[in-house]
Amino acid sequence: MPTEKLPLAAKGLQLNFCKTLACDNFGNSDEQHYLVQRTNPKRPALVCRKCGAFPPLINNNEVLNELARQRTVQSHSLPSCNNPACDHLGLDVLTHRELYHAFGYSGDRQRYRCKSCASTFVDKWSGENQKSLIQQKILGFLFTGYSVREICRRLHINPKTFYDHINQIANRCRRHMSLFDTRLQHDRTEIQLASNATPLQPLSNNGVFWYTTVEMNSGYVIAQHINYSECDNPGTQSDHDPFNDEAQFLPNTFIGEANSQPTLASNSIFKRVDNKYQEILARANVEDPLGNYVSLNYPSKGAIIRPPYTSYAHFLEIQQAFSHCDSIEIYMPQEPMLRSAAMSVFLKRIQENSIDLLYVTQDSAFPLEESGKKIDIHLVGWWRDRWAFTEVNEQHKGICHLNGAENNEVYWLKRASATTAKDYQDRFYTQFTSLVDEPRRKLRPASLLPLLDIFRSWHNLCHQDKFGITPAQKLGLISKPITLAELLS
Repeated sequence: MPTEKLPLAAKGLQLNFCKTLACDNFGNSDEQHYLVQRTNPKRPALVCRKCGAFPPLINNNEVLNELARQRTVQSHSLPSCNNPACDHLGLDVLTHRELYHAFGYSGDRQRYRCKSCASTFVDKWSGENQKSLIQQKILGFLFTGYSVREICRRLHINPKTFYDHINQIANRCRRHMSLFDTRLQHDRTEIQLASNATPLQPLSNNGVFWYTTVEMNSGYVIAQHINYSECDNPGTQSDHDPFNDEAQFLPNTFIGEANSQPTLASNSIFKRVDNKYQEILARANVEDPLGNYVSLNYPSKGAIIRPPYTSYAHFLEIQQAFSHCDSIEIYMPQEPMLRSAAMSVFLKRIQENSIDLLYVTQDSAFPLEESGKKIDIHLVGWWRDRWAFTEVNEQHKGICHLNGAENNEVYWLKRASATTAKDYQDRFYTQFTSLVDEPRRKLRPASLLPLLDIFRSWHNLCHQDKFGITPAQKLGLISKPITLAELLS
């Protein structure tokens, strides 16, 4: 049988190639260097002829579609041109002011006109918030652990009114964050990032993952996405076929894998890393954590995006936001879904040596800026990844420089940390445990989406550390913490 070609590039984007850094085929998308098969979906579709690696194939166009979907969700309700025939469609005023003219007022709300098509629209969140007082009370009760039923009883409102308020608050929060995000992106010439992916509802087993990337030193949340679409339908392909349209949608007829049970925890950090590699290799698709699921509680509404597609789109957004930076560092947990996405998206930077990608795993009490007196080097897993392990006061840490840099383990053991992203997500779970773990909500992840926007804004602009400083203050974006009243204005 003649060799099949790789999935077609989309707008110059080709994400299918060998991702083994030491291999001569790394970053090379010439299909003559690979074996490509489409006849058996249970076997690797792509095998590198040089090193034998088997990176899963992905549909390049559907990654771009997933990126567009994410941006549509993020810009929902933000003031932007709504003319479907205009090139400025969906580009909001707050981050693309050069595309619009201020065009008077509608009541106390600002009106704009598009420079391209001359259509007009109103920023409906620019006027005074007449519901600010009750919305402050709702947030106050939410952040102190009250249930929805109890909040409705205390404020004499029904659940529908409660969720209407939550959606309005989320819209105002997105509006605030778009301003600060743009300012942050323009001000940075180098940046350190920590990324993480974790189930949105850990006890639900519904396959919805929450991807988060934060600025490591301040904890400012730069981007967060989930692999769930409330408006789309489940996919029709039981097995992923990257050569077909809509390959990113997971069907609701999920079939678990017999050998996909997670391995047991261990006190040895080397054992934990090695066990994780065994867990990864148990997946049919090593980049898809759903391969470790024995069963799946598919949401009752909407569609799950295959996790790698959201991961690739997540890093594409980060790459575009910080393309002007001279150097970027990204720290992440030991997860090839994140590794492959970051290495593919930042391929040019890897070749130019202007980015550092690292796996980081550590005990929670490992001291900052410490590298330990003894460093052990091990080649771990099928990929023979080069890990450096150390110990300080019986606390352990390990790093793996995914770019292949060697002989600087002391520097990276002191500098690298992926805990800030996980800490942010853990705080969300702690804050909203009753909502996240509610049994009736495990098949309705859409109800948590407004809370993610609200929590991100509160965390970045309002939440103070032990010194009374917010993440936005640490980055110089604001001079003092923002109050709830200001957040809802």
